[in-house]
Amino acid sequence: MSKPIIAIVGRPNVGKSTLFNKLAGERIAIVDDTPGVTRDRIYTEVEWNGRTLLITDTGGIEPKTDNAILKHMRAQAETAIEMADVVVFMVDSRAGLTADDVQIARMLQKAKKPVVVAVNKIDSVGNLPMEYYEFYELGFPDDPIPLSSVSGTGTGDLLDAVLEKCPEDDGVVTEDDSIKVAVIGKPNAGKSSIVNRIIGQNRMIVSEIPGTTRDAVDAEVENEFGKYTFIDTAGIRRQSKISDNIERYSVLRAKAAVDRADVCLIMIDASEGITEQDERIAGIAHEAGKASIIVVNKWDKIDKDNSTVKEFTDKINTALSYMTYAPIIFVSALTGQRLNKLFEHINYVYGQATFRATTGMLNDLLNDATTRVQPPSDKGRRLKIYYMTQTAIQPTTFVIFCNNAKLFHFSYQRYIENRLRETFGFRGVPIKLIIRERGE
Repeated sequence: MSKPIIAIVGRPNVGKSTLFNKLAGERIAIVDDTPGVTRDRIYTEVEWNGRTLLITDTGGIEPKTDNAILKHMRAQAETAIEMADVVVFMVDSRAGLTADDVQIARMLQKAKKPVVVAVNKIDSVGNLPMEYYEFYELGFPDDPIPLSSVSGTGTGDLLDAVLEKCPEDDGVVTEDDSIKVAVIGKPNAGKSSIVNRIIGQNRMIVSEIPGTTRDAVDAEVENEFGKYTFIDTAGIRRQSKISDNIERYSVLRAKAAVDRADVCLIMIDASEGITEQDERIAGIAHEAGKASIIVVNKWDKIDKDNSTVKEFTDKINTALSYMTYAPIIFVSALTGQRLNKLFEHINYVYGQATFRATTGMLNDLLNDATTRVQPPSDKGRRLKIYYMTQTAIQPTTFVIFCNNAKLFHFSYQRYIENRLRETFGFRGVPIKLIIRERGE
């Protein structure tokens, strides 16, 4: 399901971060009366009327400035505008319409992005001040939305207006029956090279310079293995090394690409080995509940002996101990080595991710598992498990009903998960267990 990206932009100190925090429900952005406190974009997910929006906060835009930090903030905001699906342009009713507001409006009109004007610092939307009407002069077709970012008044109307301008939700059933494959990994791991090799044309820009791919790009592929949509994403770097404004925003695009995907290919550079950043990137797919394959690229560059594959596999399983369910494949985008096998893996884990076990099968498994290993007890009270049912796919989710959820220790949950994998496979698929007491 698509998650539209919404950028909040405007002059410094008009209340952007306060609105961001109000929508997020927590203090994520730093709020201060000093202009320029928010220097880098940050984002949060907001649920509204059945859609998930990725809201991003930006530093204030000063159209004309020689200050280096303010110039950087302006560049950040310009990138946010470029990447956003909808822009919330925030202005200050108490300050009235300013020359900088007009300059920012011109910037937005040139960008040709859908814009919702939010007039902040209006405590009562039923009693609008005369200054509110000045903002019609900005030249946007829709009525400005009056609101108070401090109290939250008018934020519902704002989100309604934003949703009207969002692209259609691609989570609904369409005729597209291709498997969506997100290719994620560090910069320069060979993501674009492998997609180019698969589609047989240089659609992605391939360069030795890390970070060349700045947006998520889709490539349709149909071959003897099936139909696929490959989503090539910008490389995800360590947070501390993300200084370029475009690259910082591309991390958000990569995370959004994972949300759209059925299967994630986690690209690892064989010449560098498994790194902490690889662990973090793999965690994005794992936490999203996506079927995943670990793809070790540039295998042609490695000097090999009989134990090389096993040693590399052991290192990956140690570093990614939370996702040993994911198959590992060693490939070369340069030579095309094992790319056909990659399609077989994609089809297999997709089939595993969309498999549903019947309640009867699950309860047969449960009876056998509890007979082999007694459920835990505490102070004379033993855990009783009544039944289990599968409630969802993608992510594969099971609900287990018992007499006391506190007795259902993590170790016993892991035991049940292992039995599920032994019986049904679920290769490449994270399993989510929800423990409920009978009557809930």
